[in-house]
Amino acid sequence: MPRIVIVGDVGGCADQLERVVLPLADDPDTVVIQVGDLVDRGPDSAGVLRLVGGRLAAGRWVQLIGNHEAQYLGGVRFWPEPLSEADAAVLRQWWLREWLRVAAAVRTAAGEELLLCHAGLTVDAWRLLGAPVTAGTAADLLNTRPEPLLWDFDGPLWAEAGSRVYPSWLAGVQSLPFSQVHGHSTVVRFGERAWACEERIRAQTTVDWTARHTVTRCHGGRFVGVDPKHGTAGAPQWAPLVLEDAEVIG
Repeated sequence: MPRIVIVGDVGGCADQLERVVLPLADDPDTVVIQVGDLVDRGPDSAGVLRLVGGRLAAGRWVQLIGNHEAQYLGGVRFWPEPLSEADAAVLRQWWLREWLRVAAAVRTAAGEELLLCHAGLTVDAWRLLGAPVTAGTAADLLNTRPEPLLWDFDGPLWAEAGSRVYPSWLAGVQSLPFSQVHGHSTVVRFGERAWACEERIRAQTTVDWTARHTVTRCHGGRFVGVDPKHGTAGAPQWAPLVLEDAEVIG
């Protein structure tokens, strides 16, 4: 089985993507899954799109949509510095070709199923999908691009981890149907090494401050946050999440 490399939000930091991720992506046994928000904020969104476009054409790269991409695909425009029309057209072309997906699903070497989408799936969103019991089924349903859920501010592109996603599962179910990996938001402030969540979430969370990942345990499963919070210049140190001997199942 291949190695799966899960990459958090890039946010226009092409140099970070090229330096850290692309050497891993050159391995023929590696599949890269990027969880969305390729563009905006950083200095070179166009460069990010060029790098990823080449990988999408070659295969072994799964690209998910984030709320920043969604602006150009039917979602609400909110970022004050829009992409050029040429770069926006690239995103629209990827969407039409289904090179941009809403979700993916992975099975780890230990047999754990992980749903990947940009912001994470709340209990309410999961129920609107019909309460799927596997990550693969959830990913398949999200990839039908269900409206209005897809564009909703509490949906899989927008929901905040610490205030909406995690609390909804902590209060709403007795066991998780599957674990999740997401970008978009995090329950800590990496630069300050400080917490940004309520105590009950903090008590169940471990942080890799160097790689900039968080793991929050919940009802027999876990939520893994992988957004490194690059900001405008790129995080000084970070790493993608690497799953050895894992497989894509949806």
